Amino acid sequence: MRADKTLVDKTLGQAAFRPGRTTGPTAFCEELRMPDDIAPARSAAAGDGRRRAAFFDRDGVLNEDIGFAHRPDQITWMPGAREAVKRLNDAGFLVFVVTNQGGVARGLYGEEHVRTLHRWMQEELRAAGAHVDAFYHCPHHPDHGEPPYRTDCRCRKPEPGMLLRAMAEWPVEPRGSFLIGDRETDVQAAQRAGIEGTLYRGGNLDALVAGILARSEVCSGSGAEVEAIR
Repeated sequence: MRADKTLVDKTLGQAAFRPGRTTGPTAFCEELRMPDDIAPARSAAAGDGRRRAAFFDRDGVLNEDIGFAHRPDQITWMPGAREAVKRLNDAGFLVFVVTNQGGVARGLYGEEHVRTLHRWMQEELRAAGAHVDAFYHCPHHPDHGEPPYRTDCRCRKPEPGMLLRAMAEWPVEPRGSFLIGDRETDVQAAQRAGIEGTLYRGGNLDALVAGILARSEVCSGSGAEVEAIR
């Protein structure tokens, strides 16, 4: 944790998920955390054992997808989005955002814009009594831009790299964990990471999350398993 309490970011070589791939800053997925959240969240997780996690796609799930949004003034929260995050916080879930940001590779905006936007989103969530434990973004694209961003990486969904990294860094219990996304590629990433994937087709996100949690509790009580979409 930095003494000035600014946002912490770090990178991770792709070799952690794909043996033989280039490591270092040319191949990574990015994680952003609010420093004040790191110690309490991980301390609580260590004390309570492994915890279920909820993964959210960003554009089209937490906020309206207008195409390559990268500034706070471009963000309109989806109905029930902040309430959904708070519901999960209150239920003891770890909450992560996993977002493809191919606009970086295309040269439409830089990673500093992504970080700034995520800081703003975290503050908006805090104002609602909620928080995201970690933001992960993939800045790559296989067909656009120039190296190092033009690359066939393992963090861009439908690849599961961002989810696997979160699972490696946090004490995530896969059983009962899930991802909500608005594209089939989101669901595919969830499946490849071994968790449930749910398609969000609009409407109140909090209501969707409440339904998932209720279904999970019913299945848990009956000894049944919640299956991922296939």
